[in-house]
Amino acid sequence: MGYAPQAIIDHAALRHNLRLARHAANGRKVWAVIKADGYGHGMLRVARCLRDADGFAVARLDEALQLRQAGIDRPILILAGCYTHQELNQAADAGLQVVLHHRQQLTLLQETGVLPRPLSIWLKVDTGMHRLGFDSDEMPGIAQSLRNNPAVGGLNLMSHLATADDRADPAALRQCALFNSLDRSLFDACSLANSAGLLGLPDSLADWVRPGIMLYGASPFLDTTAEEEGLRAVMTLRSRVIAVKHCRAGEHIGYGGAYVCPEAMPVAVIAIGYGDGYPRHAPSGSPVLVGGRRLPLAGRVSMDMISVDARSLPQVQVGDEALLWGKGLAVEEIAMRAGTIAYELLCGVNQRVEFIDLFSEGESDGPRR
Repeated sequence: MGYAPQAIIDHAALRHNLRLARHAANGRKVWAVIKADGYGHGMLRVARCLRDADGFAVARLDEALQLRQAGIDRPILILAGCYTHQELNQAADAGLQVVLHHRQQLTLLQETGVLPRPLSIWLKVDTGMHRLGFDSDEMPGIAQSLRNNPAVGGLNLMSHLATADDRADPAALRQCALFNSLDRSLFDACSLANSAGLLGLPDSLADWVRPGIMLYGASPFLDTTAEEEGLRAVMTLRSRVIAVKHCRAGEHIGYGGAYVCPEAMPVAVIAIGYGDGYPRHAPSGSPVLVGGRRLPLAGRVSMDMISVDARSLPQVQVGDEALLWGKGLAVEEIAMRAGTIAYELLCGVNQRVEFIDLFSEGESDGPRR
């Protein structure tokens, strides 16, 4: 290991989390959500590792085409749908499935005419998130018009949960009730459950489930950790100590002098910063694991470096490994300290970080990010 940050991607943990999702799905099919470059883990890497998923869900057409070009032949769902005639033709030619969530998209599909092959459409109903989707009372008429469209080869129903991460919020149950009240005979398949729905909301289970964040080893709930949900961290973000300073009482550390040493103390400088994806707004006191000890952040996060209070590890030295999150230090804790969510931290780890695949015994090499 060098002195630059590294992200270790544990393939066994990914597959473990998919197995847990399958168990919770109890026989339903699984769309593994791998949008946003596999939540920062590398989309192709994740797709190849999770080849046992029934299909993959991405946000945009370019992500789906990249998967096809890489030889991924599983069903692929485009969650944001298509916006031009060219995109519809490309999606059909690649055998993709497409979400339809807006009147303009409906008109576009009606006007497009003959496609290279019929498209499987997922019609999105707005059950309470009020972001995308048609009103529930529009479903019968829209479904009938799509059934009569020769460009449509399959018609399915979906929605998205807005508050399932908060077990105390009854809004998710209301969404489930509305979704389940719709006439499912109009559709070939239905899908509602995300990670939180899959693990905590039985009423959200339908023909397909759509786990996302849980696959990467982070809890989808506000009140539990990944470990409590039986999930395993997939990404371990690590670096090394590159300097140890012995500071005097009253000395200020870092930009703005935001941290003042309360006494004479060792300060370890670690080679990672917001330029690598570590959260700039992580406050003093946020933990970093060095030598198995939780050392608190001291001062502001810089572009390339952070400083930690090493009083509890006086033997710290240059070259010691530092763990920013992963096995032993949950990404959710760092996210909470920084006032954000695990999704953002995982997606924010950037190309400056070296990605390393941790394979199981007998597993062949896979793609770099």
